[in-house]
Amino acid sequence: MTIRPPTTPSLFFLSLSLLLLAGCGAARHVIVMKSYSQPFGTTKDGTEVRLFELRNIYGVVARLTNYGATLVEMHVPDRDGDLEDVILGFESVEGYQSAANQYFGCTTGRVANRIANGRFRLDEKDYQLATNNDPNHLHGGGSRSLDKRVWRAQQNRSLNSSAIEFSYTSPDGEEGYPGELVCKVKYTLTNANELIIEYKATSNQATPVNLTNHAYWNLGGAGSGSILDHEIQIAAARYTPTNHTLIPTGRIELVAGTPLDLREATRIGDHIEDLTKTPALGYDHNFVLSESAGSMKLAARLHDPASGRVLEIHTTEPGIQFYSGNFLRGDSGKRGRVYGHRHALCLETQHFPDSVNQPQFPSVILRPGQTYRHKTVHKFSAR
Repeated sequence: MTIRPPTTPSLFFLSLSLLLLAGCGAARHVIVMKSYSQPFGTTKDGTEVRLFELRNIYGVVARLTNYGATLVEMHVPDRDGDLEDVILGFESVEGYQSAANQYFGCTTGRVANRIANGRFRLDEKDYQLATNNDPNHLHGGGSRSLDKRVWRAQQNRSLNSSAIEFSYTSPDGEEGYPGELVCKVKYTLTNANELIIEYKATSNQATPVNLTNHAYWNLGGAGSGSILDHEIQIAAARYTPTNHTLIPTGRIELVAGTPLDLREATRIGDHIEDLTKTPALGYDHNFVLSESAGSMKLAARLHDPASGRVLEIHTTEPGIQFYSGNFLRGDSGKRGRVYGHRHALCLETQHFPDSVNQPQFPSVILRPGQTYRHKTVHKFSAR
Protein backbone atom coordinates (compact mmCIF):
# COMPACT_ATOMS: atom_id res chain seq x y z
CA MET A 1 0.00 0.00 0.00
CA THR A 2 1.25 3.49 -0.83
CA ILE A 3 0.70 6.37 1.55
CA ARG A 4 -0.60 9.44 -0.24
CA PRO A 5 2.09 12.18 -0.14
CA PRO A 6 1.28 15.78 0.73
CA THR A 7 -0.16 17.86 -2.10
CA THR A 8 -0.70 21.61 -2.34
CA PRO A 9 -1.64 22.63 1.22
CA SER A 10 -4.60 24.76 0.10
CA LEU A 11 -6.35 21.64 -1.22
CA PHE A 12 -6.55 20.29 2.33
CA PHE A 13 -7.50 23.36 4.33
CA LEU A 14 -11.10 23.44 5.43
CA SER A 15 -12.25 27.05 5.04
CA LEU A 16 -15.45 28.33 6.55
CA SER A 17 -17.05 31.71 5.74
CA LEU A 18 -18.89 32.93 8.81
CA LEU A 19 -21.41 35.79 8.68
CA LEU A 20 -20.89 37.88 11.79
CA LEU A 21 -24.14 39.05 13.31
CA ALA A 22 -22.47 41.87 15.21
CA GLY A 23 -20.40 44.84 14.06
CA CYS A 24 -20.39 45.66 10.36
CA GLY A 25 -21.83 42.26 9.43
CA ALA A 26 -19.02 41.46 6.94
CA ALA A 27 -18.16 37.83 6.17
CA ARG A 28 -15.04 36.52 7.89
CA HIS A 29 -12.77 33.78 6.47
CA VAL A 30 -11.54 31.27 9.05
CA ILE A 31 -9.00 28.49 8.41
CA VAL A 32 -9.72 25.33 10.39
CA MET A 33 -7.11 22.62 11.04
CA LYS A 34 -7.44 19.50 8.90
CA SER A 35 -7.55 15.84 9.93
CA TYR A 36 -8.72 12.64 8.27
CA SER A 37 -8.02 8.89 8.19
CA GLN A 38 -7.59 6.08 5.66
CA PRO A 39 -7.01 2.30 5.77
CA PHE A 40 -3.48 1.19 6.70
CA GLY A 41 -3.73 -2.57 6.27
CA THR A 42 -4.65 -5.55 8.42
CA THR A 43 -2.65 -7.16 11.23
CA LYS A 44 -1.67 -10.82 11.19
CA ASP A 45 -4.66 -11.63 13.41
CA GLY A 46 -7.07 -9.88 11.02
CA THR A 47 -7.54 -6.56 12.82
CA GLU A 48 -8.01 -3.56 10.55
CA VAL A 49 -5.65 -0.66 11.19
CA ARG A 50 -6.01 2.97 10.12
CA LEU A 51 -3.71 5.84 9.23
CA PHE A 52 -4.63 9.29 10.57
CA GLU A 53 -3.46 12.65 9.24
CA LEU A 54 -2.98 15.92 11.10
CA ARG A 55 -2.19 19.03 9.03
CA ASN A 56 -1.71 22.65 10.05
CA ILE A 57 -2.31 25.85 8.10
CA TYR A 58 1.29 25.90 6.84
CA GLY A 59 1.07 22.44 5.29
CA VAL A 60 3.07 20.64 7.99
CA VAL A 61 1.80 17.05 8.14
CA ALA A 62 1.90 14.36 10.79
CA ARG A 63 0.57 10.89 9.97
CA LEU A 64 -0.06 8.31 12.67
CA THR A 65 -1.45 4.82 13.00
CA ASN A 66 -3.38 3.24 15.83
CA TYR A 67 -1.05 0.23 15.59
CA GLY A 68 1.31 0.96 18.47
CA ALA A 69 0.10 4.60 18.67
CA THR A 70 2.85 5.17 16.12
CA LEU A 71 4.12 8.30 14.36
CA VAL A 72 4.45 7.15 10.72
CA GLU A 73 5.35 10.38 8.89
CA MET A 74 6.37 13.93 9.79
CA HIS A 75 6.57 16.35 6.84
CA VAL A 76 8.26 19.66 7.70
CA PRO A 77 9.72 22.46 5.55
CA ASP A 78 13.38 23.22 4.87
CA ARG A 79 14.82 26.73 4.59
CA ASP A 80 13.26 27.07 1.12
CA GLY A 81 9.84 25.91 2.31
CA ASP A 82 10.08 22.47 0.69
CA LEU A 83 8.41 19.69 2.68
CA GLU A 84 10.11 16.38 3.43
CA ASP A 85 9.22 13.40 5.61
CA VAL A 86 11.90 13.34 8.33
CA ILE A 87 11.21 10.06 10.21
CA LEU A 88 11.73 6.40 9.37
CA GLY A 89 8.77 4.07 8.94
CA PHE A 90 6.74 1.88 6.60
CA GLU A 91 3.86 2.25 4.14
CA SER A 92 1.51 -0.21 5.85
CA VAL A 93 1.03 -2.11 9.07
CA GLU A 94 2.72 -5.14 7.52
CA GLY A 95 6.06 -3.32 7.71
CA TYR A 96 5.52 -2.52 11.37
CA GLN A 97 4.86 -6.21 12.06
CA SER A 98 8.00 -7.31 10.19
CA ALA A 99 11.52 -8.05 11.39
CA ALA A 100 12.63 -4.81 9.71
CA ASN A 101 10.84 -2.71 12.34
CA GLN A 102 13.16 -1.39 15.03
CA TYR A 103 10.48 0.38 17.09
CA PHE A 104 10.08 3.00 14.34
CA GLY A 105 7.94 5.87 15.65
CA CYS A 106 6.00 3.80 18.16
CA THR A 107 4.88 4.29 21.74
CA THR A 108 7.15 2.07 23.82
CA GLY A 109 6.26 0.56 27.17
CA ARG A 110 4.92 -0.21 29.66
CA VAL A 111 8.52 0.62 30.54
CA ALA A 112 10.71 2.12 27.83
CA ASN A 113 14.44 1.40 27.68
CA ARG A 114 16.08 -1.41 29.66
CA ILE A 115 15.32 -3.29 32.88
CA ALA A 116 18.25 -5.40 34.13
CA ASN A 117 17.71 -9.12 33.56
CA GLY A 118 13.98 -8.41 33.12
CA ARG A 119 13.50 -8.49 36.89
CA PHE A 120 12.30 -6.10 39.56
CA ARG A 121 10.91 -6.25 43.09
CA LEU A 122 7.90 -4.16 44.09
CA ASP A 123 6.09 -4.17 47.44
CA GLU A 124 7.85 -7.37 48.56
CA LYS A 125 6.98 -9.26 45.39
CA ASP A 126 9.32 -10.32 42.58
CA TYR A 127 8.40 -9.93 38.91
CA GLN A 128 10.02 -11.56 35.88
CA LEU A 129 9.61 -9.93 32.47
CA ALA A 130 10.64 -11.02 28.99
CA THR A 131 14.36 -10.72 28.25
CA ASN A 132 13.97 -9.61 24.64
CA ASN A 133 17.32 -7.76 24.61
CA ASP A 134 19.47 -10.50 26.10
CA PRO A 135 20.00 -10.49 29.01
CA ASN A 136 17.68 -7.54 29.63
CA HIS A 137 14.10 -6.42 29.12
CA LEU A 138 13.71 -3.67 26.49
CA HIS A 139 10.84 -1.29 25.62
CA GLY A 140 8.06 -3.28 27.28
CA GLY A 141 8.91 -6.80 26.20
CA GLY A 142 7.62 -9.21 23.62
CA SER A 143 4.56 -9.84 21.47
CA ARG A 144 2.08 -7.92 23.67
CA SER A 145 4.06 -4.75 24.44
CA LEU A 146 2.32 -1.44 23.76
CA ASP A 147 4.02 -0.93 20.39
CA LYS A 148 2.33 -4.12 19.07
CA ARG A 149 -1.23 -3.45 20.22
CA VAL A 150 -4.04 -1.82 18.22
CA TRP A 151 -5.18 1.27 20.15
CA ARG A 152 -8.53 3.06 20.02
CA ALA A 153 -8.42 6.43 18.29
CA GLN A 154 -10.35 9.68 18.67
CA GLN A 155 -9.68 12.74 16.48
CA ASN A 156 -10.15 16.39 17.45
CA ARG A 157 -9.55 19.66 15.63
CA SER A 158 -9.84 23.37 16.34
CA LEU A 159 -8.80 26.71 14.86
CA ASN A 160 -5.25 26.41 16.24
CA SER A 161 -4.51 22.70 16.44
CA SER A 162 -5.40 19.25 15.18
CA ALA A 163 -5.12 16.26 17.49
CA ILE A 164 -5.65 12.56 17.84
CA GLU A 165 -5.79 10.60 21.09
CA PHE A 166 -4.99 6.90 21.24
CA SER A 167 -6.07 4.78 24.19
CA TYR A 168 -5.34 1.22 25.26
CA THR A 169 -6.07 -0.79 28.40
CA SER A 170 -3.28 -3.23 29.21
CA PRO A 171 -4.65 -6.09 31.36
CA ASP A 172 -3.13 -7.17 34.64
CA GLY A 173 -0.15 -9.44 33.95
CA GLU A 174 0.38 -8.41 30.32
CA GLU A 175 4.08 -8.91 29.52
CA GLY A 176 4.54 -9.75 33.21
CA TYR A 177 3.61 -6.32 34.59
CA PRO A 178 1.22 -6.01 37.55
CA GLY A 179 -2.05 -4.10 37.40
CA GLU A 180 -4.54 -3.08 34.74
CA LEU A 181 -2.99 -0.03 33.09
CA VAL A 182 -5.19 2.46 31.24
CA CYS A 183 -2.98 4.38 28.79
CA LYS A 184 -3.67 7.46 26.66
CA VAL A 185 -1.33 9.11 24.18
CA LYS A 186 -2.39 12.37 22.53
CA TYR A 187 -0.62 13.84 19.49
CA THR A 188 -1.35 17.50 18.74
CA LEU A 189 -0.10 19.44 15.70
CA THR A 190 -0.26 23.21 16.18
CA ASN A 191 -0.05 26.24 13.91
CA ALA A 192 3.24 27.04 15.65
CA ASN A 193 4.73 24.00 13.85
CA GLU A 194 4.82 22.00 17.07
CA LEU A 195 4.07 18.31 17.49
CA ILE A 196 3.05 17.83 21.11
CA ILE A 197 2.88 14.35 22.63
CA GLU A 198 1.06 13.94 25.96
CA TYR A 199 0.87 10.69 27.91
CA LYS A 200 -1.51 9.73 30.73
CA ALA A 201 -1.87 6.45 32.58
CA THR A 202 -3.63 5.05 35.64
CA SER A 203 -3.43 1.64 37.29
CA ASN A 204 -5.42 -0.36 39.83
CA GLN A 205 -2.17 -1.78 41.27
CA ALA A 206 1.29 -0.42 41.90
CA THR A 207 3.29 -0.85 38.69
CA PRO A 208 6.25 0.73 36.89
CA VAL A 209 5.45 3.06 33.97
CA ASN A 210 7.85 4.89 31.67
CA LEU A 211 6.39 5.75 28.25
CA THR A 212 8.10 7.44 25.31
CA ASN A 213 7.99 7.86 21.55
CA HIS A 214 10.68 6.09 19.51
CA ALA A 215 10.81 8.19 16.33
CA TYR A 216 13.98 7.92 14.22
CA TRP A 217 14.84 11.39 12.91
CA ASN A 218 16.78 12.45 9.83
CA LEU A 219 16.13 16.13 9.15
CA GLY A 220 17.48 15.76 5.62
CA GLY A 221 14.64 13.33 4.91
CA ALA A 222 13.99 9.69 5.78
CA GLY A 223 16.39 7.51 3.82
CA SER A 224 18.53 10.45 2.64
CA GLY A 225 21.75 9.09 4.14
CA SER A 226 23.93 9.55 7.20
CA ILE A 227 23.06 11.81 10.14
CA LEU A 228 26.73 12.32 11.06
CA ASP A 229 26.67 15.87 9.65
CA HIS A 230 23.66 16.82 11.80
CA GLU A 231 24.50 19.13 14.69
CA ILE A 232 23.14 18.19 18.10
CA GLN A 233 22.89 20.04 21.38
CA ILE A 234 21.68 18.34 24.57
CA ALA A 235 20.94 20.49 27.62
CA ALA A 236 22.55 18.15 30.14
CA ALA A 237 25.71 18.39 32.20
CA ARG A 238 25.40 14.80 33.47
CA TYR A 239 24.60 11.31 32.24
CA THR A 240 24.08 7.81 33.61
CA PRO A 241 27.08 5.56 32.74
CA THR A 242 26.28 1.93 31.95
CA ASN A 243 27.81 -1.54 32.15
CA HIS A 244 28.57 -3.85 29.23
CA THR A 245 24.85 -4.63 28.70
CA LEU A 246 23.87 -0.90 28.76
CA ILE A 247 22.33 -1.07 32.24
CA PRO A 248 23.13 2.01 34.39
CA THR A 249 25.73 1.44 37.07
CA GLY A 250 23.75 3.68 39.42
CA ARG A 251 26.23 6.53 39.26
CA ILE A 252 25.54 9.93 37.71
CA GLU A 253 28.62 11.48 36.14
CA LEU A 254 29.62 14.70 34.41
CA VAL A 255 29.73 14.85 30.61
CA ALA A 256 32.62 17.36 30.73
CA GLY A 257 35.74 16.01 29.08
CA THR A 258 33.90 13.15 27.34
CA PRO A 259 32.36 12.64 23.86
CA LEU A 260 29.02 13.08 25.64
CA ASP A 261 29.58 16.77 26.26
CA LEU A 262 26.96 18.07 23.84
CA ARG A 263 26.02 21.20 25.75
CA GLU A 264 27.13 23.24 22.74
CA ALA A 265 26.01 22.41 19.20
CA THR A 266 28.27 19.61 17.98
CA ARG A 267 28.53 17.74 14.68
CA ILE A 268 27.49 14.17 15.54
CA GLY A 269 30.34 12.67 13.50
CA ASP A 270 33.03 14.63 15.34
CA HIS A 271 33.32 12.29 18.32
CA ILE A 272 31.18 9.26 17.55
CA GLU A 273 34.15 7.06 16.66
CA ASP A 274 35.43 7.52 20.21
CA LEU A 275 32.36 5.52 21.26
CA THR A 276 32.27 2.90 18.49
CA LYS A 277 34.38 0.38 20.42
CA THR A 278 32.33 0.78 23.61
CA PRO A 279 29.28 -1.42 24.38
CA ALA A 280 27.04 1.40 23.11
CA LEU A 281 28.65 1.17 19.62
CA GLY A 282 28.19 4.92 19.27
CA TYR A 283 25.77 7.23 21.05
CA ASP A 284 23.21 5.27 23.08
CA HIS A 285 23.17 7.15 26.37
CA ASN A 286 20.72 8.61 28.86
CA PHE A 287 21.35 12.27 29.63
CA VAL A 288 20.18 13.76 32.94
CA LEU A 289 17.99 16.83 32.42
CA SER A 290 16.63 17.07 35.96
CA GLU A 291 16.47 15.22 39.25
CA SER A 292 12.69 14.97 38.99
CA ALA A 293 9.84 14.99 36.49
CA GLY A 294 7.16 17.63 36.06
CA SER A 295 8.45 20.98 34.79
CA MET A 296 8.95 21.73 31.09
CA LYS A 297 12.57 22.19 30.08
CA LEU A 298 14.74 22.30 26.98
CA ALA A 299 16.10 18.82 26.31
CA ALA A 300 17.75 18.91 22.89
CA ARG A 301 18.19 20.82 19.66
CA LEU A 302 18.96 19.11 16.34
CA HIS A 303 20.02 20.93 13.15
CA ASP A 304 20.67 19.69 9.62
CA PRO A 305 22.98 22.28 7.97
CA ALA A 306 22.19 20.97 4.47
CA SER A 307 18.41 21.53 4.62
CA GLY A 308 18.36 24.10 7.40
CA ARG A 309 15.72 22.14 9.34
CA VAL A 310 15.80 22.45 13.13
CA LEU A 311 14.08 20.26 15.72
CA GLU A 312 13.88 21.57 19.28
CA ILE A 313 12.59 19.31 22.05
CA HIS A 314 11.14 20.37 25.41
CA THR A 315 9.88 17.86 27.96
CA THR A 316 8.65 17.28 31.49
CA GLU A 317 10.81 14.13 31.76
CA PRO A 318 14.04 13.95 33.80
CA GLY A 319 16.07 12.30 31.03
CA ILE A 320 16.57 11.92 27.29
CA GLN A 321 18.14 8.96 25.50
CA PHE A 322 20.24 9.88 22.46
CA TYR A 323 20.65 6.87 20.15
CA SER A 324 22.60 7.31 16.91
CA GLY A 325 21.05 4.47 14.90
CA ASN A 326 23.96 2.10 15.50
CA PHE A 327 21.88 -1.02 14.79
CA LEU A 328 20.17 0.16 11.59
CA ARG A 329 21.10 -2.44 8.99
CA GLY A 330 19.90 -1.37 5.56
CA ASP A 331 16.25 -2.46 5.61
CA SER A 332 13.87 -0.80 3.14
CA GLY A 333 11.10 1.51 4.28
CA LYS A 334 8.78 4.12 2.81
CA ARG A 335 9.14 4.69 -0.95
CA GLY A 336 11.70 1.89 -1.04
CA ARG A 337 14.30 4.02 0.72
CA VAL A 338 17.09 2.21 2.55
CA TYR A 339 17.61 2.81 6.28
CA GLY A 340 21.31 2.19 6.71
CA HIS A 341 23.75 2.33 9.61
CA ARG A 342 23.43 5.72 11.37
CA HIS A 343 20.96 7.03 8.80
CA ALA A 344 18.69 8.30 11.61
CA LEU A 345 18.75 8.99 15.33
CA CYS A 346 16.38 8.82 18.31
CA LEU A 347 15.82 11.39 21.05
CA GLU A 348 13.65 9.59 23.61
CA THR A 349 12.36 11.69 26.49
CA GLN A 350 11.99 9.40 29.49
CA HIS A 351 12.83 8.41 33.03
CA PHE A 352 16.24 6.81 33.41
CA PRO A 353 16.87 3.20 32.27
CA ASP A 354 16.41 0.52 34.95
CA SER A 355 14.92 3.06 37.36
CA VAL A 356 12.72 0.34 38.85
CA ASN A 357 15.91 -1.25 40.24
CA GLN A 358 17.72 2.01 41.06
CA PRO A 359 16.10 3.69 44.09
CA GLN A 360 18.38 6.74 43.76
CA PHE A 361 16.85 7.53 40.33
CA PRO A 362 13.51 9.36 39.91
CA SER A 363 10.77 6.81 40.59
CA VAL A 364 8.76 5.15 37.82
CA ILE A 365 6.25 3.53 40.19
CA LEU A 366 2.62 4.46 39.57
CA ARG A 367 0.19 3.65 42.38
CA PRO A 368 -3.61 3.46 42.49
CA GLY A 369 -5.14 6.93 42.71
CA GLN A 370 -2.17 8.53 40.94
CA THR A 371 -1.96 9.64 37.30
CA TYR A 372 1.18 9.25 35.23
CA ARG A 373 1.75 12.32 33.04
CA HIS A 374 4.45 13.08 30.50
CA LYS A 375 4.54 15.88 27.92
CA THR A 376 7.06 16.44 25.13
CA VAL A 377 7.00 19.25 22.56
CA HIS A 378 8.76 18.92 19.18
CA LYS A 379 9.21 22.39 17.65
CA PHE A 380 10.18 22.58 13.97
CA SER A 381 11.80 25.52 12.20
CA ALA A 382 14.47 26.20 9.57
CA ARG A 383 17.41 28.52 9.16
